[in-house]
Amino acid sequence: MSEFWIYFKLGLNHVLNWNAYDHVLFLIVLVASYTFLEWKRVFWLVTTFTLGHTVALLLATFDVVKVNSAYVEFLIPVTIFITALYNLINAGKTPKEGGMGILFAVTLFFGIIHGLGFSSFFVGSVGSGTDKLVWLLEFALGIEAAQAIIVICVLIFALIFQSLFNYSKRDWVLVVASIVIGLVIPMLIKNNIW
Repeated sequence: MSEFWIYFKLGLNHVLNWNAYDHVLFLIVLVASYTFLEWKRVFWLVTTFTLGHTVALLLATFDVVKVNSAYVEFLIPVTIFITALYNLINAGKTPKEGGMGILFAVTLFFGIIHGLGFSSFFVGSVGSGTDKLVWLLEFALGIEAAQAIIVICVLIFALIFQSLFNYSKRDWVLVVASIVIGLVIPMLIKNNIW
């Protein structure tokens, strides 16, 4: 049982690490346009991101995929920027019926990119152990728990700003997306591959 907590906490700390806040920024813009009333969609969207993250770690752990970390470190802020830009463009609009499938597919792909960014650390942590798959699932549970904490905080802030401070949902999304873009631009410059 103590082994479970090691990898669970590793997943928890991966998301809640303020020195590597890219994961948090992505989650913020991923769910900024939702409310508690849309909790099922939020749950499946965040779980889709975790699934992509876990698939990337699985492929890296079993040596199926090797990537250049410089490209991945550049692509991670690109995923955040694209998601924030998507929110800016679509703030206040009702999602189209067919558009949700694309959103889930893109979220899965972005999860893979984020997972590849953490793969070298994770592979180094599990080494040549025989229980890699179990450890990976325990790690994924930690990620999902940490993401739930972040998402609940974002939804609470959305509720406060939209209810108490009378922000419209559109204004809330515009402000959040703009702040995240402001935070991610330095990451894009720092990780520039050109």
